[in-house]
Amino acid sequence: MSDKDTSLTYKQAGVDIEAGDRFVNLIKPLVRKTFRPGVLTDLGGFGGLFRLSTRRYKDPVLVSGTDGVGTKLKVAFQMDRHSTVGIDLVAMCVNDVVVSGAEPIFFLDYLAMGHLEPQKSVEIMKGVVEGCQQAGCALIGGETAEMPSIYAEGEYDLAGFAVGVVEKAKIVDGRRVKVGDALIGLASSGLHSNGYSLVRKVIFDMAGLSIHDRISDLGRPLGEELLTPTRIYVKSILSLLKDVQLARAIKGMAHITGGGITENLPRVFPSGCGALITRSSWEVPPIFGFLQHKGGIAEAEMYRTFNMGLGMILVVSRNKVTKLLAKAKRLGERAFLIGEVVRGSRKVDYV
Repeated sequence: MSDKDTSLTYKQAGVDIEAGDRFVNLIKPLVRKTFRPGVLTDLGGFGGLFRLSTRRYKDPVLVSGTDGVGTKLKVAFQMDRHSTVGIDLVAMCVNDVVVSGAEPIFFLDYLAMGHLEPQKSVEIMKGVVEGCQQAGCALIGGETAEMPSIYAEGEYDLAGFAVGVVEKAKIVDGRRVKVGDALIGLASSGLHSNGYSLVRKVIFDMAGLSIHDRISDLGRPLGEELLTPTRIYVKSILSLLKDVQLARAIKGMAHITGGGITENLPRVFPSGCGALITRSSWEVPPIFGFLQHKGGIAEAEMYRTFNMGLGMILVVSRNKVTKLLAKAKRLGERAFLIGEVVRGSRKVDYV
């Protein structure tokens, strides 16, 4: 008997290198759709290369962000629908990057599962590609890890990393925020990708509902509502910042993620500033009221866990509110004047 007949292989241990190679070849055409000027490498190398234009920037600053999709993935597993969570992955990273005024230029992903399923993995990557196209950034690399015994059958995890660039003089960091500035909220697409451990506890454990249950207030099955992709604000924010007057007027931006409005908005306030928000100033999507009712969740907990219908909040000079609201509407955003900056100790109060 030859060594070939008796030797143990990596595939027998649960890792299929050939399947990984097939997957890379399948996604190469998808990934190339995201390429932009500056990309110097194709998929398959050890690192992704990106050339930063020295003509465009005088004093460039790189801004990075990393995140995952969290337990929203559990809903994707239940639905066996995997083409949107990649959008969530990109959104969670690039929305963090753009609040500094930076343009996301490239993205890398990390996909890990027990056994590589090429077709499912391609569906996941379609979402990542779509997210990158929405953000205008290039997908220049990533990692697909096959790890038997780490993940349950059919499950996987996703993480991502985005890099953006901004002229140092144009960084938006909240330093200029002052009492009297206005707060402008940009509508979310729903829950986005935060609070899903609480969401799943309320819906599946406490209410005993199924992802296939159709809720009249929502107008569609629960699973579809819960898998609504996170809104990507990059192109709208960058368009607002290209307007010279608005660029000066936008003093701070907060991506409303885990921690909700209550915890995220104060992150852009200097000492001595707080927020007073009028809860009736925007339309809260029905999913939030549904969760609050079914879970018996206190209102304060709702605002410190979920985005409550606002995925991004901008701190803006009072005299530019009308112009910003009008331009945001032209860009396809639903924008609301939701409150103002007041004297305080970096906390949010609601009326």
